[in-house]
Amino acid sequence: MKILKVPYAEKDQAKALGARWNNERKTWYVPDGQPTAPFEKWLVASAPGAAGAGASAKPAPRVDAHAGVPVVGALYVALEHECNPFVECAQCAPVLEKSGWKAAHAASKAMLRAV
Repeated sequence: MKILKVPYAEKDQAKALGARWNNERKTWYVPDGQPTAPFEKWLVASAPGAAGAGASAKPAPRVDAHAGVPVVGALYVALEHECNPFVECAQCAPVLEKSGWKAAHAASKAMLRAV
């Protein structure tokens, strides 16, 4: 599966070419076994096997659109691959556990349930 970064205005074009939407990860992707050539302009460079993979070892920091500053919290953890930390991932679970992120996330969920 190759991850795509498709602008909203081009979603219908990507869908017509065979791209699929992953609602859990909120991202477009090319299904396994399907050629990626038609999707070159949307391929995410950090995705394994994507064009230009490895060109930039460090992803660009996320920026708060309102303040224009990088977003890095006390429990920020750089993940090795594109995954959603709110969904259980076997590869990231040990990193999140070790950093304290997982415990803080569980505590915040418990606090929200109590409200």
